[in-house]
Amino acid sequence: RSQDFKLEFGHHQGRTSSVWHGGTATIVQSPGDEVWGVVWKMNTSDLSSLDKQEGVEDGIYVPIEVNVHTQAGKILTCRSYQMKDYVCGPPSPQYKKVICMGAEQNGLPTDYQKKLEAIETNNYAGPVPVMEEIEAAIK
Repeated sequence: RSQDFKLEFGHHQGRTSSVWHGGTATIVQSPGDEVWGVVWKMNTSDLSSLDKQEGVEDGIYVPIEVNVHTQAGKILTCRSYQMKDYVCGPPSPQYKKVICMGAEQNGLPTDYQKKLEAIETNNYAGPVPVMEEIEAAIK
């Protein structure tokens, strides 16, 4: 759990994601709010690859350090990503589905899962090629 952050969705420089056809996730400081997620342990040698995947090279996201409170009571300093220059905008139903599936599969708190399920989408109904890959990987 990251305290004093909230989940938002947006379009980098106002442009809709050509992959997801809607806003994509970012976290922003917001006193009193919280974001739940999963902590992955990685080798520092893999950070440049992750940064590239997250759009750091293209100036879309910037890596940030956040304090994460684990269920075991530890506080970890973790790397997250924050979108630069964005305009708020709802995610596609497909992107929201991926976020919700991840929360469910990783056992995030039920109340937080309900909050994610309540996120409004842009009702995009066209194809999202990435979704097919994700659904195949889950099966």
